[in-house]
Amino acid sequence: MSQRSHNLWLDAWYGKRTWIFVLLPLMWLFRLVASLRRFYLRRFAQQTLSVPVIVVGNISVGGTGKTPLLIALVKHLQRQGFTPGVVSRGYGGQATRYPLLLNADTRVEESGDEPLSIFQQTGCAVCVDADRVSGARELERIGCDIVLSDDGLQHYRLGRAMEIVVVDGQRGLGNGFCLPVGPLREPASRLRSADFVVVNSAVQSLSLPVAKTYAMQIIPQAWHALADNQTYPADHFPAYTSHEKRVNAVAGIGNPRRFYRTLMELGLQPVEHDFPDHHAYQKSNFAFAEPLPVVMTAKDAVKCQHFAESDWFYLAVGAELTDCFWHDFDVKMAALKP
Repeated sequence: MSQRSHNLWLDAWYGKRTWIFVLLPLMWLFRLVASLRRFYLRRFAQQTLSVPVIVVGNISVGGTGKTPLLIALVKHLQRQGFTPGVVSRGYGGQATRYPLLLNADTRVEESGDEPLSIFQQTGCAVCVDADRVSGARELERIGCDIVLSDDGLQHYRLGRAMEIVVVDGQRGLGNGFCLPVGPLREPASRLRSADFVVVNSAVQSLSLPVAKTYAMQIIPQAWHALADNQTYPADHFPAYTSHEKRVNAVAGIGNPRRFYRTLMELGLQPVEHDFPDHHAYQKSNFAFAEPLPVVMTAKDAVKCQHFAESDWFYLAVGAELTDCFWHDFDVKMAALKP
């Protein structure tokens, strides 16, 4: 899908354009097929592991902030003495065989951007496989005592002990309809069956069909130079070229507006360059009209390091959750122990 087409759909789903409702018959067909598929997989094909599986996903199309949350969960579990592993589909990766266990020599072309970013930020075992059951069993085989699924809420073949659903607090659930009329993969009522519903960076109160939600904020942590991995404080951009603080901001993520807004909060003036989610960057993509420093997300950076210039940087971020969430999560974890 081209970026123009992608933006057209997003504008219809989140801008509540009325022309989209001509697709209502397709939406009902989609919901029927999805419901039958879910029933069949859960009843007849679901497989469980000997270790707990936590799914971190969403019910909507596009970025919601689940990857920073997953990284925070991995680090939390590591501090508690667990040996977590992450299974991911590895969208955009083309490995010669699966399951693919990542290591220090894994190339982003093999793994995809999100799995490699998770591996680099946590050091935990990360396995890529479109068949999440196969990937999760590989993590179980190498000694992981808990498996986190990066996305895969609708991958019902993989049994799970806990579901954490992330909702974009800035865009909400859009017009509230399922695909293709709206951005939802499953109806909003699906949130009721999740163990935790986490709302990322809410700018206003959201009406969600659940009794309790947990707030999350994405916090800038540091700037990293792509060329030599030098680190700088998040509140001091290292390549100011003028008092204007203008930068070429590159975003190939589900919600680029969130990244640009963060840059402005840090005092930068981004010249925005949107790319499709999981875009495979080439050096030619960076032939911008203005010779300004380039900034991007960590997810984008793993695909650009081998041709990066000295004034290219990525912004490392982290998920900040309330004490209430961590307390309830630890209680739930304790209940999972045999």
